Amino acid sequence: MDLAINPFSSGTRLRDMIRAIRACKTAAEERAVVRRECAAIRAAISEGDQDYRHRNMAKLMFIHMLGYPTHFGQMECLKLIAAAGFPEKRIGYLGLMLLLDERQEVLMLVTNSLKQDLNHSNQFIVGLALCALGNICSAEMARDLAPEVERLLQNRDPNTKKKAALCSIRIVRKVPDLAENFMSAAASLLKEKHHGVLISAVQLCTELCKASTEALEYLRKNCLEGLVRILRDVSNSSYAPEYDVAGITDPFLHIRVLKLMRTLGQGDADCSEYINDILAQVSTKTESNKNAGNAILYECVETIMGIEATSGLRVLAINILGRFLSNRDNNIRYVALNMLMKAIAVDTQAVQRHRATILECVKDADVSIRKRALELVYLLVNDTNVKPLTKELVDYLEVSDQDFKEDLTAKICSIVEKFSQDKLWYLDQMFRVLSLAGNYVKDDVWHALVVLMSNASELQGYSVRSLYKALLACGEQESLVRVAVWCIGEYGEMLVNNISMLDMEEPITVTESDAVDAVEVVLKRYSADVTTRAMCLVSLLKLSSRFPPTSERIKEIVAQNKGNTVLELQQRSIEFSSIIQRHQSIKSSLLERMPVLDEANYLVKRAASTQATVSSVKSAPAVTPGGQPKLPNGVAKPPAAPLADLLDLSSDDTPVTTSAPTTAPNDFLQDLLGIDLTDSSPAGGAPSTSTDILMDLLSIGSTPVQNGPPTSNFIPPGIETKPVAVTPQVVDLLDGLSSSTPLPDENAAYPTITAFQSATLRITFSFKKQPRKPQETTINATFTNLATTTFTDFVFQAAVPKVVFISDTCSHSRQRIF
Repeated sequence: MDLAINPFSSGTRLRDMIRAIRACKTAAEERAVVRRECAAIRAAISEGDQDYRHRNMAKLMFIHMLGYPTHFGQMECLKLIAAAGFPEKRIGYLGLMLLLDERQEVLMLVTNSLKQDLNHSNQFIVGLALCALGNICSAEMARDLAPEVERLLQNRDPNTKKKAALCSIRIVRKVPDLAENFMSAAASLLKEKHHGVLISAVQLCTELCKASTEALEYLRKNCLEGLVRILRDVSNSSYAPEYDVAGITDPFLHIRVLKLMRTLGQGDADCSEYINDILAQVSTKTESNKNAGNAILYECVETIMGIEATSGLRVLAINILGRFLSNRDNNIRYVALNMLMKAIAVDTQAVQRHRATILECVKDADVSIRKRALELVYLLVNDTNVKPLTKELVDYLEVSDQDFKEDLTAKICSIVEKFSQDKLWYLDQMFRVLSLAGNYVKDDVWHALVVLMSNASELQGYSVRSLYKALLACGEQESLVRVAVWCIGEYGEMLVNNISMLDMEEPITVTESDAVDAVEVVLKRYSADVTTRAMCLVSLLKLSSRFPPTSERIKEIVAQNKGNTVLELQQRSIEFSSIIQRHQSIKSSLLERMPVLDEANYLVKRAASTQATVSSVKSAPAVTPGGQPKLPNGVAKPPAAPLADLLDLSSDDTPVTTSAPTTAPNDFLQDLLGIDLTDSSPAGGAPSTSTDILMDLLSIGSTPVQNGPPTSNFIPPGIETKPVAVTPQVVDLLDGLSSSTPLPDENAAYPTITAFQSATLRITFSFKKQPRKPQETTINATFTNLATTTFTDFVFQAAVPKVVFISDTCSHSRQRIF
C-alpha cells in the first residue's frame, strides 16, 4: 500500500498515523496499518526510547479507541506518570484512565505515584491526580488515599476543591465506611461562593446521605440552613453572565440543591417545615416560559411531593403540573403526566381539578402522551365521576386511531366492570364498546357480560333487543357478534314478542324469520372465525325449539355445514341435524335456556386465570372453579355423571358416582335408547339409575351379576395407566385374548355371563373357540327385550385393544363379535 508518510517508526506523528488509518479503504488495510504501528511502538518500548514515549502513548490511546489491544503499553503509562514534567504526566494520566481500570493488577503500582502527586505543590498536577483517582479508584486505593483527598477539600484553590469533592464521591461509593470522614468537610464546602465548588459539594452531600444514616442525620442538622441560603441567593441574584442559562441563573445548581433538600426532608417533618417557604418562593418566582425554568419547576414539584409538605404547597405543585399539561412541548407534558401519577397517591383531590386537561391529553396526537394520560385517567376514576369519565372515553373511542383502540378499550372495560353499580348502565356501556371496538374486546370481558345477562332476568329482553339492533348496524365486530348470537339463541322469544320492555324502550318489530336471518348472515359471513360459526349453529339449534315454524329452514341451514372442512363445524352440523330431525320428543328439554351462571364463581375463576402465566394458559384448557370445561360462549357445562373412556383399556376401574340423579329430564343417551332406568332394578345385581348406560353396557363401574373368569388388567403397549379413585371388581370380557395368558383347550366350555341387565333389557355373552384356531374366539351377544315396548335406533358399541382384530356379523336378534 502506498502511504503518504515515512516508513513507520516511533517518530511518526500522531496526525500522520490518523491520516494513514483514515485513508484505508478496507478493514484489512486498517489492521495492517495498526499492526505495523504497534510493532514500531513495541520496538521503541523495548529500546527504552524516552524522547517519543509521550507520542507513542498518544498513538496507543487512539489505537485503543479503535478497539485494538494495547495492554503492552500499560507500563509506559506508569513511567510517564513518574516523570517530573507536567506534559508527560498529563499524557500518562490520560493513558492510565483510558487503558486501565480498577480491575488491573498493574494499578497497584501507581498508588505511590498518586500519593506523591496529590501532595505536589503544582495545583495542575494535583488536579491530574484527582481526576485519575476519581475515574479508576478501587477500594484499596480509596482507603490508602482518602486522607490526602480529605485534606485537599480544605485547599484554597476552587478548582482543587471541586475536583477533590468529585473524587470523594468515588471514594464514598467504593468504601461507604469512609463517609464519616467527609461529613464535616462537605458541610463546610456549602459556605463557598464558587458555583462549581457548590455543585460538587451538594453532590457529595447527596452521596453521603445515601451511604450512611449517620451522615444523613448530621447533614440535616448542619446543612439545611446553608442550602436554603444558597437557593435564596441563586434565585434572587441579578444577571450573572458566567452562570446565566436562558435568563435563569445557574439552573444546574438549583436542581442539585432541590434534590438534596428532597433527600433531607423525606420522612422528617421538621426539615420539611423548614424548607417549605423557600420551595414556595422558588415555585412562584421561577419563569415557566423557558425550558431551564421548567426544569427547575419540575424538580421543585418533585421535591414538594417527596417531603412532608403542607397541603397548600402540594396544591401549588399540582397546579404547576397542570400548567405543564397546557404546554406545547410534548416532553414537558409527558413528564407532567408522570409526576401527576405519583402525586395522585399524595393528594387525589388536587389532581382531580385538572381532570378536563388530562382528558384532553388522551386525545393528543403523540402516542406516548395518549397512553400515559389514559393510565392517569384510569387512576382518577372513582364512584362519583365514573359516569362522566366513561362517557368521555367512549365518545373518543369512536374517533380514536386503530393503534390506540386496544389500550383504550381495555381501560374502558376495566373501569366499567370495576365501578359499575347499575346493571343497566353497565350493559349500555358494554354494548356501545362492543359496537365501536368489538374486535379489541378480550374474551374474558364478553364472557363476564354473558354471565351478568344470565343473572339479570329483568334485563334479558332489553339486552337481546339492544344486541339485535347493534348486530344489524355493526356486524363486523367479532365480540359483539358472539354476544348477540348467544343472546338471540337464548332469549329469541323475548326479541320477537317484545317481552320485559323497559319504560325508556320503544317497541321494535322483529319476526321469527328476521331473527333466523340475523344469525344466518353471521354464519355465512366469510370473515367469521370457527368459534363464531360454532356459536351460530348452537343459536340456530335453540331457535328451532323457540320458533317451531322455522325448524325446517333452520335444518337446511345447519345441514349446509355437513361437508365443512372444519371438523368442529362438520360434527356440530351432523349432530344438530339429527336432533332437529329425529328427536323431537326431547328437543324442547334439551334446548332449554342455560341455567343461571354463578357470577361469584366466575369472578374467582377469572381472577385466578389473570394471575396464571402465559405458558400455563396456553398449555391448560380453561376451566371453571368446579372443574367443568368452558364452552365457546364462556358458560360452564352443568356437571354430568362420570362417563367411562371407551377407548381407555389400560384400566377397567372407574370412579363410581355416589350422587343421586338430578331432577332434570332423562339422560339424552337413555332417551335415544328408549330405556327407562328410573324403576328399581330386580334382584340379581341390576345397576343403579345413577350409572351411565354406556358404563353399564361394558360392565364398567358396576359389580358383575355372575362370577366369570378371573380378571386381569390387560395393558396394551403404549397405553399409560391412569389413577382412579375406586377399584370395583369387574368382568374382563377380553381377558382370554391376552398373549401372556396360556391358551385354554379349544374343547373346554366357557360359562355364559350376563353383561348387563335392567328392568327392560338383558345382554348375555357366550364364548366359543374355533376348531384348530386357538387364537380366535367367538363371542355371541344376545339382547333380550324384557319390556312390552319395542326398541328403536338401538346401537351396541364394544371397545377392544388395538392389537385385537375384530370382525362383526349382525342379525335382528343378536350381534356377534370376532
